[in-house]
Amino acid sequence: MLEQLPPTARHLGPINWMGLRTLYMKEVRRFMRVGPQTLLAPIISNLLYMTVFVLAFSALRPDPQSFMAFLAPGLVMLGILNNAAANSSSSIMTGKMMGSITDVLMPPLSPTELALGWIGGAATRGVLVAVATALALSIFTPLIPTHVWAVFYFGLSAAVMMAMVGVLSGIWAEKFDQLAVVNQFIILPLSFLSGTFYKIDVLPGIFQDLIKGNPLFYLIDGFRYGFTGEADGNLLIGVVFIAALNIALFLTVLLVLRAGWRIKS
Repeated sequence: MLEQLPPTARHLGPINWMGLRTLYMKEVRRFMRVGPQTLLAPIISNLLYMTVFVLAFSALRPDPQSFMAFLAPGLVMLGILNNAAANSSSSIMTGKMMGSITDVLMPPLSPTELALGWIGGAATRGVLVAVATALALSIFTPLIPTHVWAVFYFGLSAAVMMAMVGVLSGIWAEKFDQLAVVNQFIILPLSFLSGTFYKIDVLPGIFQDLIKGNPLFYLIDGFRYGFTGEADGNLLIGVVFIAALNIALFLTVLLVLRAGWRIKS
């Protein structure tokens, strides 16, 4: 009989690509299994927003088509912001509540790989919702990019940013009520008070300055610029500000995951 050799350790290399891909696919399949809730519901909500605003305000405007062209990119961005944050936060929170978070923490995945897997899955949901919403809103107005770089940069930056916010809130929260607090008192107000439905020049000067301190304003303004060619703020400031904020958020996510705060203790 041949002597059975002991198993040898698998060489994973500097990056565990198999583990990273598995975690990413887990996150994608998780929201795809409930597609009507995660993909269809946001589309219906944004169509309702568009219908209500068009019926309420288009008659008061000399050019209703330009109003719809202004509103549509904001609604697409709103879908990115809400869904990217919801995906990563609910995934981590569900794992903590059900005890299945250990299935993710036990494999040989570094904090960077964990972060990329969760962020990538959430960003994918945000992008899919954005594409589907844009196609649905084309019923009202054609959404044709005039500055493709702005659409990609601000759209992907928004998806990644809110995915990281979702990771941090999911780690911080100890129950679903706390996640609702983050959404209702932080994400939702910042989204609605960032020029999603209106141009900021209708506000008094002090409020315009306050809104320009809101990072979501630069995401929506830059994304809208990609379709309309018009921006309310300084695009260069928006590009630099969003890049710096995303780097800071990613480093924070890595520090929290490395410390194991509220997920290993």
